[in-house]
Amino acid sequence: MSASDSVSDRLPEEAGDDAGHADGAAPEPTLPEPVRQRVTTLAAATLPGLPLDEMPVALRRVARFAPNRRARLGGQAIAAQLAADPLFRQRIGTRVVTDTGDLGEAVAAGMAPAAADPVEVAAIAYLARPDGWRELLAEAGQAVRADVDSAAIAGQVRDAEQRAARAEHDRAVARVEADKLRDELARVREELGQIREESRVTGKALREALAAQKRASDLLATEKGRAARAATDHEAEVRRLRARLAEAEAAAATGKQAAKEARAADDARLWLLLETIGQAASGLRRELGLSPTDKLPADYVADQAAERPGVPERSRARAQDTDDPGRLDQLLALPRAHLIVDGYNVTKRGFAEMSLEQQRKRLITGLGGIAAQTGDEVTVVFDGAERVHGLPPAPRNVRVLFSRKGDTADELIRQLVRAEPAGRPLVVVSSDREVADGVRRHGAYPMGADSLIRRLSRG
Repeated sequence: MSASDSVSDRLPEEAGDDAGHADGAAPEPTLPEPVRQRVTTLAAATLPGLPLDEMPVALRRVARFAPNRRARLGGQAIAAQLAADPLFRQRIGTRVVTDTGDLGEAVAAGMAPAAADPVEVAAIAYLARPDGWRELLAEAGQAVRADVDSAAIAGQVRDAEQRAARAEHDRAVARVEADKLRDELARVREELGQIREESRVTGKALREALAAQKRASDLLATEKGRAARAATDHEAEVRRLRARLAEAEAAAATGKQAAKEARAADDARLWLLLETIGQAASGLRRELGLSPTDKLPADYVADQAAERPGVPERSRARAQDTDDPGRLDQLLALPRAHLIVDGYNVTKRGFAEMSLEQQRKRLITGLGGIAAQTGDEVTVVFDGAERVHGLPPAPRNVRVLFSRKGDTADELIRQLVRAEPAGRPLVVVSSDREVADGVRRHGAYPMGADSLIRRLSRG
């Protein structure tokens, strides 16, 4: 912005100021912007030196500002007071003339030293208002405008030089970019040639792949036909095999019938043989003259036991007592005897004061001794409701069983009895009446729990 374009705040001329000038009624001149700023700066610097009674009330607050803030923040208030209060401006001008020394005195005399700053001269002249102060302002304005114009021209020259430098730089960059574009174009052309070659090769491979696909499709159709024929043949073979299977099943049924008939014939021959043996035994009885007898051998043994002195009647009754340990020993002395024990039925009668674990351990240990003495097979059965894990190993020839969930030890004992072959001596120890009756019907010897308890206590 040139000095002629800068518009300062118009400071109206106070009434009666410069009454001796012919142009005393002329309007305030327009100050160049540098002059206006300098006027405000000089007034702001001088303001704190005024006595309080000479300082306008509106500027007392501004006077307390720091020097670097006074002209910046209070500039408008100072300029307004300078325009509105001629006496205030006169006081400021007097102090400015005094503070600026020789330059102030020369300006107050209406002269402008050649070496002085025109802006400083114009600011002092505006405040002091000597004779010819308007001419001093005009000369300062011309000088400021000349400086502004020179600065503008210098700026234009610098801008032109900068634009020229930028243009030269842009031309260099353009040359570099053009070289890059030419190289890029060459590379693109080379890549285009490669892509064309790859496209030609790919097209050839695609045609070959299509031809191979057609051949594979033809081969697949052929194989599907073969597979269909093979499936048809397979189904026919399955039908033939099913027919043969039906024939084999019919032959097997015929063979079973034949085997059944042969079994019947064998049974008839065996019956005839046994009938022959029976008739031979009858003939042998007639030949030996043996007549029927009313007593059995056991009756003779019972009679001899009754005639033997020193054997009371109570002893003969205990011989058949199911709680007699002697009877138990007699049964266990039979060949291949099998002792089956109702576990908790025995332990709760013999040693109920112990815990269940101690009861099981004592019973199993005692049965191990019996098995070792007799060599018989021993099985002890407990109810599964109290099944335990981690039992110690059972003694030799002693089997420990627990009934399954939902079953009882009684049922498991009956299953063991039914599983044994007819004729094998089975001894079942239990005081449960139902158990005793059930095993007796299957040929076993029931014994009471007390017989085993006494046998175990005897050692």
